[in-house]
Amino acid sequence: MPRPLPRVVAAHYLGFMTPTLYGIPNCDTVKKARTWLDQNGRAYAFHDYKKAGIDRATLATWVATHGWEIVLNRAGTTFRALPEADRTDLTADRAIALMLAQPSMIKRPVLDLGDRTLVGFKPEIYAAAFEA
Repeated sequence: MPRPLPRVVAAHYLGFMTPTLYGIPNCDTVKKARTWLDQNGRAYAFHDYKKAGIDRATLATWVATHGWEIVLNRAGTTFRALPEADRTDLTADRAIALMLAQPSMIKRPVLDLGDRTLVGFKPEIYAAAFEA
């Protein structure tokens, strides 16, 4: 009888993936999302983009899906500390460049579920996403 596949390999072949939560560990909203995932028994990988960075292709996908206005955290202190010239007349390309240069400007958290991403954290939205 053949041996069963390890869980990670089996999940890959069955079309499942471990969700990835992108953020920075000291962010209060990221802490809330991690607590929710843990309390609801949801496995996830954590990507700290202050330490690991973020690539242009990933950011471009998030911006194409959600719009740069959602992905760029304009309410945060990092964005507000920018010179006025850098904060005005933004485009998707300029927003991506800002986020690549300073990942703390990315709205947190971003949860990658494989077939879709969620930006920000609301318990009811996470619950609905995992029920689907």
